[in-house]
Amino acid sequence: MIKTDTKRDKVFIIFCYIFVALLVIITFYPFWDLFILSISPRSEALKPGLRLFTSAPTLQAYETVFKSNEIIRSFWNSLVRVVVGTVFSLGVTALTAYPLSKRDMPFNKLVTFIILFTMIFSGGMIPSYLLVKDLHIMNTIWALILPTAVTAYNLIIMRNFLESLPPSLEESACIDGASYMTIWYKIVLPLSKPVLATVMLWIAVAHWNNYFDAMIYMHDRSKYTLPVVLRRILLENELDKYLPEGAIDTGTAPQTPETTKGAIVMVSTIPIICVYPFIQKYFTKGVMLGAVKG
Repeated sequence: MIKTDTKRDKVFIIFCYIFVALLVIITFYPFWDLFILSISPRSEALKPGLRLFTSAPTLQAYETVFKSNEIIRSFWNSLVRVVVGTVFSLGVTALTAYPLSKRDMPFNKLVTFIILFTMIFSGGMIPSYLLVKDLHIMNTIWALILPTAVTAYNLIIMRNFLESLPPSLEESACIDGASYMTIWYKIVLPLSKPVLATVMLWIAVAHWNNYFDAMIYMHDRSKYTLPVVLRRILLENELDKYLPEGAIDTGTAPQTPETTKGAIVMVSTIPIICVYPFIQKYFTKGVMLGAVKG
């Protein structure tokens, strides 16, 4: 017998569609408004109110942004941080999670407890700063990578996923004479693509958005990352320090400071938006499989 939807079910489905549509609009509109602002001419950018479209789109604000050596350098610094930090953190996390996924590992529970303890009680900012200073990595990229190379949450998610893999695969490889490193590289990693993609996205987004550690550990202005520059422009009103002279002159420039700020924010947002669709198919699966077992 085929079950048909009742009138109440249809009303509920319609309500869900309306709710999701409103949620999408509320979430998407700020990005759209910012994008429209960044491509609007001076006459439209100065008008108050909501922005849906622009009658005369222009890329002048983006041209101004990409002519700034300071912003291009900070973008490159952020890109290097994301690539190096993500690869390093993902590798260390995977190497740490693999032995922890073995229940017969000596002191497994003790090590897991110590890791979980750091999720509740961390060392704090001052001890972290002193540690970075004593390691002599101040004002280097390693000051942004090493302190957060392994986070407890990512480690637990990956460990739980590895525990769900069939032990028979590793047992068969051991019988054939494979070492633990060979098993990890040729069997475990290929089967762990969902959780690796998920953790990789979390690490990359964290490195891309984080500005506080770069603001503390980086003293050389040429080593600032894009979030630090963005913060100085938006909160400390230092836009003129990062753009060519006369680029935002109030009376003559074709764009306003607001359109230029909007273009900078869009430039800082687009990379993450472009990367996400390529790993979306792994994302949900990795989260669910990594969170099933505790």
